[in-house]
Amino acid sequence: MIIKNIFKYIYIDKLTYLFLLLSVLSASFIQIIIIFSLIIVHELGHLLMAKLLKIEIDKIYIYPLGGITKLNMNLNTSPLQESLVLLAGPILQLVFYAIYQLILPEYQSLIEFYNYQILFFNLLPIYPLDGGKILNIIVSSKVPYKLSLRYSIFISYILLIVIILNNIHNLKLNLLIMILLLLYKLFREGSNIKTLYNKFLLERYLHNYKFKDTVIINDINCFHRNKSHIIKEKGKYWREKDFLNKKYQKI
Repeated sequence: MIIKNIFKYIYIDKLTYLFLLLSVLSASFIQIIIIFSLIIVHELGHLLMAKLLKIEIDKIYIYPLGGITKLNMNLNTSPLQESLVLLAGPILQLVFYAIYQLILPEYQSLIEFYNYQILFFNLLPIYPLDGGKILNIIVSSKVPYKLSLRYSIFISYILLIVIILNNIHNLKLNLLIMILLLLYKLFREGSNIKTLYNKFLLERYLHNYKFKDTVIINDINCFHRNKSHIIKEKGKYWREKDFLNKKYQKI
């Protein structure tokens, strides 16, 4: 029953099936099985932690060279909870890697190589990889949430440019595909910042979040994550809830 419930969340992209077929024809099926099993276990780590924290799960998308776990998680979810979900993927992958080495000692070097490649790739501070989301959690603890999104996207572009320049004379097909996929995802995330921030504010309006710290701000674009606010507007001070009530009652 547990296995059945887990597999209902997994969506395998059509290109992934083609990739698997090509791996069989090229006699590299064992390598592909190792890679995909590590990717799936990594994503299951996110899923299981989300389940534990009662966060709604959408899907696990498995692509030819990686996976994405999509959660219906509020943008105002505590940084600690989000961090636990993000770190659960690499942790479960490392546990599975240790088991893999015990049951398949003949493939130890191959398993080790792919395990650390996947770990390193996922922890790169490039949005929307796990490392990019961890970067955003850190940045958003220092600056307003909307600005943290812009900073995270900007840093991600810079790092991608560095990766391209470092590999410009030896740009292999798998790396090129990953770079193009990340550029596409970054562009989508960057063009979606306004929508994300409006969702962030709407959550504040709809739910009664309790935060330890309160800050005074002068602009609705300066809301912080994990803090409540006093908004100064035209010499008048508004409590956050009253200010958001005024904003959304006009709509």
